[in-house]
Amino acid sequence: MTAEAKRLEASRLRQAHWKRWGPYLSERQWGTVREDYSHNGSAWDYFTHDQARSRVYRWGEDGIAGISDNHQRLCFALALWNERDSILKERLFGVTGTQGNHGEDVKEYYFYLDSTPTHSYMKCLYKYPHNAFPYEQLVRENQRRSRHEPEFELLDTGIFNQDRYFDVFVEYAKAAPDDILIQLTIVNRGPESKTLHLLPTLWFRNTWSWHYEAEKPCLKVVWADAALSVIEASHPTLGARWLYCESQELLFTDNETNYQRLYGIENASPYVKDGINDYIVQGDRQAVNPDQLGTKAAAHYCLNIPAGETQVIRLRLSDTADPIDPLGTAFEEILQSRQRDADEFYQQMGSPCSMTAEARSIQRQAFAGMLWTKQFYHYAVNDWLQGDPAGPPPPPQRQRNQEWIHLFNDDILSMPDKWEYPWFAAWDLAFHAIPLAMVDPDFAKRQLDLLTREWYMHPNGQLPAYEWKFSDVNPPVHAWATWRVYKIEKKMYGQGDKQFLERVFQKLLLNFTWWVNRKDVEGRNVFQGGFLGLDNIGVFDRSAQLPTGGYIEQSDGTSWMGMYCLNMLAIALELAEANSVYEDIASKFFEHFLYIADAMNHMGGNEDTHLWDEADKFYYDVLHLPDGKRLHLKVRSLVGLVPLFAVETLEPDKLAALPGFKKRMEWFIRNRPDLKRNVACMETPGIGAKRLLSIVYSGKLQQILKTMLDENEFLSPYGIRALSKYHAQHPYIFEVNGQQHRVDYEPAESSSGLFGGNSNWRGPIWFPVNFLLIESLQKFHYYLGDDFKVECPTGSGQMMTLWEVATELSQRLIQIFLRDASGQRPVYGGTDKFQTDPHWQDWILFYEYFHGDNGAGIGASHQTGWTGLVAKMIQQCGEYSWRGQAPEVLQQETSDLAGAVADRM
Repeated sequence: MTAEAKRLEASRLRQAHWKRWGPYLSERQWGTVREDYSHNGSAWDYFTHDQARSRVYRWGEDGIAGISDNHQRLCFALALWNERDSILKERLFGVTGTQGNHGEDVKEYYFYLDSTPTHSYMKCLYKYPHNAFPYEQLVRENQRRSRHEPEFELLDTGIFNQDRYFDVFVEYAKAAPDDILIQLTIVNRGPESKTLHLLPTLWFRNTWSWHYEAEKPCLKVVWADAALSVIEASHPTLGARWLYCESQELLFTDNETNYQRLYGIENASPYVKDGINDYIVQGDRQAVNPDQLGTKAAAHYCLNIPAGETQVIRLRLSDTADPIDPLGTAFEEILQSRQRDADEFYQQMGSPCSMTAEARSIQRQAFAGMLWTKQFYHYAVNDWLQGDPAGPPPPPQRQRNQEWIHLFNDDILSMPDKWEYPWFAAWDLAFHAIPLAMVDPDFAKRQLDLLTREWYMHPNGQLPAYEWKFSDVNPPVHAWATWRVYKIEKKMYGQGDKQFLERVFQKLLLNFTWWVNRKDVEGRNVFQGGFLGLDNIGVFDRSAQLPTGGYIEQSDGTSWMGMYCLNMLAIALELAEANSVYEDIASKFFEHFLYIADAMNHMGGNEDTHLWDEADKFYYDVLHLPDGKRLHLKVRSLVGLVPLFAVETLEPDKLAALPGFKKRMEWFIRNRPDLKRNVACMETPGIGAKRLLSIVYSGKLQQILKTMLDENEFLSPYGIRALSKYHAQHPYIFEVNGQQHRVDYEPAESSSGLFGGNSNWRGPIWFPVNFLLIESLQKFHYYLGDDFKVECPTGSGQMMTLWEVATELSQRLIQIFLRDASGQRPVYGGTDKFQTDPHWQDWILFYEYFHGDNGAGIGASHQTGWTGLVAKMIQQCGEYSWRGQAPEVLQQETSDLAGAVADRM
């Protein structure tokens, strides 16, 4: 075992709490629903960036490159000042959902470079300009631009011209679970000497202002001489910690709201949250506590750094009161040791694999982004609705999420993006779990388990979607993720965690029932679901009342449920190996899948309004009008490809081991011949019958793939688009009540305001759905074999097996981040700084989605969450390349339900 693997094991066995400290600070606590106590739900305007330096947060904290304990009692992060800015740089800036021409967008450059899963070693980079940060210009220009124009970025302001900025590298290394070494390396990239005020800051989250008689923690100086200063942090539940730093000016204030600045009301204490800001920037000597006591403190380093030179600052946050020489020679030895540990861990994890150094670097940065994007997330809905005992009552109009009063979040969760989306999202989290399971299966399992616990899941069985509206509906991929994580861990350790699998499965039975009862309007196994996380993909807002009246029978909603059935079937069969009761449950999911598949393909009777359109050879949503008429909404989108996700293989040896399930399955097939057309059977002499369950099979599969693999439709050089390029010349238009509703092919940002307009499903490439498509093609190939081939790309004359098509798609997606023949990375498009500058070109950002034609990154720049799936794709491609074996050989290595192809994903 590597040293990091031993730490993971010690954490798993509760022998050492290696994960108590981590990158659990948010990057944006302001502008969130949690901090919104307005009467009208205007979260962006109620708590602004400008207020954040002076106003205390209720539910969490934010900072730059920061860490905290797992309950965010004590926090550490950086503050910076270049002697030009009007405020300290204590938190990342961006335009809000109401300011940006494409919704919220962070306007900073920072990169997650490394992290081990226990956070025994972490490294990141922040780029801080020499000149005054252009806050007003960024807001003004983004507000001026229309939705049809690109976003105005920080590089566009010219502030990084002539390399006038500091590179600030932040490294953390744990000598022990509660002994954290901190190294700050500052490089002046500019042409002349510049001064940087560096303020490593330690503070307590304010937990005492909301309740009467709450005990208040304290920071104070306990040692200061010519070489070393020590700040003691005493907390009633965390205990004592000590921050060691090279002797500098120490500044103390309190993490209390500055009512005088914000509201013109006299402060109860002269020392408030922005006291250190006022002392440094405004020179107000009265703003900090001369007694060096408080709940927020910083060491003040004034660094004059010559052009091209580097300065290094060291600190140590420890639970040891008097470590020997805390910043001396042992510091460097420990730091280097943890760096070696990280190298060893990722080297072993990637072996045996055939990967280029560049691919390994991209994969490691993807893992770093996944691990840095963990966040302490605290939100008790009932408390939030009722208000705090020591605070004013909230306005009665504030009723967001009122049907979720049971929800009580106080956990470390994987965020989609800690600035853009600093809150969990149910279907995002499912995809996060896949790459996370590669490095830390326990954390991945914990994430999936949490959402099904009683303090998350609604009593009616619904999973919470996201904090803006927990009652919205995300695709039901939780069972899929649970099954995949179980299989990944089983492959890693030789055995799966069946207790985890069974615990989550039992709760998902409730969730499945909720779907059936709430989202199948007519009880015909055709589901609605709403927007299903796909934001603006439809011609209408599918979560709102339709302008036509009636409702939409959704191809994707119904297909997701078909996939859900098969995922639950797979889990039930696995559990049935030890408990035959699960054979009965498996039978129910088998039958339910067949009803859903039949509805997908044959619903509609004589009206010819099936979800499958025979003329176009494609699946569409069907608009169900109040008068009973049904109309196809002929938008060629991902909605018509989701049916491919519902596919699973039943192995002969699995069926033989479960005679009860096999008997009931065969009885159903014999007695319901009208439904068995979605069960394919392949007889192998001497082995038995391998069965394929799928919504799409045979002729329909070829017809859909012909459209999907057409470069004039869905197939981009960088993956599968969410909307066919056909709509570039043929927009879909639907007129109702004199108003035109249309869907155009938009390969970049959205021109629609649906769901804030910050995400776009009308042409770009999204990693999660591409990942599911690849997995589905591999499953189809496992059943159909090498004799089943399709033309890829359509019209090229090049025939490929479905395995080869899946490999082709994987490579196209990976190529988004790789340098091409000209040395350019598609992810960075035409941004020259990222393409050619040696101090920028090797750092990777994992965007929310990607341009449908050129692969450029769009949307949330740090949404490593589900784009982190590229780490799994790189690993898989490297593994198969190293083995040099045909897919069918690999498939024969295991007879698990989903087959070895899916197992190795």
